[in-house]
Amino acid sequence: MDKELKRMIRVFTAMCILFVVLIVYLSCFQVFTAPKIKNNSYNKRLWIDEENILRGMILDRNGKILAYSEKTEDSSIRHYNYGSLYGYIIGYSYREYGKAGLEATYNNELLNLKESATLNEIKKIIEPNGEGNSLKLTLDHGLQEMANGLLKGKKGAIVLMNPQTGEVYAMASQPTFNSSTLKEDWKRLVENPDSPFINRATSGLYAPGSTFKVVTSVASLETPNVETNYDCSGSIKIDGYKLKDYGGKAHGKLDLEEALVKSCNSYFAQMGIQVGKNKLGEVSEKFMLNNQIPFDLPVKKSSFPYKEGMGKTDLAASSIGQGKVLVTPLNMALVASAISNGGDMVKPILVKEIISPDGKVIKTNYTETISTVTNSLVANELKDMMVEVVKRGTGTNARIKNIKVAGKTGTAENASGKTHAWFIGFAPADNPKYAISVILEEDGTTGGKSAAPIARKLMIEALNRIK
Repeated sequence: MDKELKRMIRVFTAMCILFVVLIVYLSCFQVFTAPKIKNNSYNKRLWIDEENILRGMILDRNGKILAYSEKTEDSSIRHYNYGSLYGYIIGYSYREYGKAGLEATYNNELLNLKESATLNEIKKIIEPNGEGNSLKLTLDHGLQEMANGLLKGKKGAIVLMNPQTGEVYAMASQPTFNSSTLKEDWKRLVENPDSPFINRATSGLYAPGSTFKVVTSVASLETPNVETNYDCSGSIKIDGYKLKDYGGKAHGKLDLEEALVKSCNSYFAQMGIQVGKNKLGEVSEKFMLNNQIPFDLPVKKSSFPYKEGMGKTDLAASSIGQGKVLVTPLNMALVASAISNGGDMVKPILVKEIISPDGKVIKTNYTETISTVTNSLVANELKDMMVEVVKRGTGTNARIKNIKVAGKTGTAENASGKTHAWFIGFAPADNPKYAISVILEEDGTTGGKSAAPIARKLMIEALNRIK
């Protein structure tokens, strides 16, 4: 009898363990895995909803229709009015290739689906031929056209935004793809070595070059007792490694402002060592490096791996935006925004409103501060220095008549051998309404020569279009 009882206890224990394992598995699946499967763009159940519901429109900030759906006998056709102009932003929605861009991020909203599957099924019974919600973007179609035109024939990205509200007015990435002709172009696109499906504005990771000196400057201004005067001889030796200034030019005696105006590598290399990797890393993270930037599209994390045993040589290189530092153009637009905004970095906004089929605004994305990168005294001091960069330094090609512009150029070395050309800045400097980031990938020129004029043209257009 004792043996029989022990056998029953073992069987019962085993059944209890199996039951607990099953419960744990189902719980984990429901919490962690189910949402990913549900929202996966290749989930065929999503396309059943597409047949029953007319997908909502996507509009620019002025109500211009960028994408809409038209009902057919069997299903519906998605129309993209401006093809490649919004390919990497709006993305696409195709049975064969899934969904990307805003079509993926806001799929439930565009189909007017609730989180509850039960509510969705009831909705389909009551209203089998319903309409989805529309998205009103912060983008200005005219500025978007111009930004893409300024990048024509180049690889790179542009982000133009309002530093006070976070609204993105233009986001260009080249090369790109045409959402309307995706079926015809698919094979050519996936085989293209220039990766046209990558939104370089949000997912391109680049060495920032001298634009990163803005971050190093903040660390310098916040660190007490650093020596801000330096005599530049055209190069500096750090642990036996010789770091040169652009063209080997000796800048002579400099303070922080003159070093930023002339973009002196030697100055900022030794400054980075003075402030130390922990301080520079702390300031970098306030500028959202090593952090996830909240946005309506996927964003790659910019990185500054200062906690990974960084020596003096790496720290010096990082202080001038080389070495191990990698950033996205969106992140650098936010760097400029934060300085222009007195040290407050606001969340970038691409989708301003979600509008119901009957025209009611059911959700609005409001301005939100995501980081205070420094205090207003430091931000304003640096702002004045950036004005001098454009007034009489490396950024003179960004000057606008009767408008005070602040900025910083960058020329970043990379493995290809051709430099990236950068410009970040904002205008009007006294009351900033536009912050901008421009990168020309592997352009082989300097930021002052090629990226600054692009920023200038787009900011002039913005000043005339958006009041």
